[in-house]
Amino acid sequence: MLMAHPAVLNDLVEQYEALQALHGEAGAPDVRRRMEDVAYTLCVSTGTRDIDAALTAARNRLLAAGTGARPQHASLQPS
Repeated sequence: MLMAHPAVLNDLVEQYEALQALHGEAGAPDVRRRMEDVAYTLCVSTGTRDIDAALTAARNRLLAAGTGARPQHASLQPS
């Protein structure tokens, strides 16, 4: 499987999180549509089928790549 460049993954995660915040506040159809597009791209880029798994995989790859990104879930934090 091809692996997305860490900069691409980082950008996608940041876009998704920003759109998620906007969707929570405004709920506009164009924001929802863009959020779905970014979610799809994250899933394809990480080889996953749902956004939660895609975000986890992306964050883990970013952590492994040394970008300083940290997984959000406590069980994924290095001990």
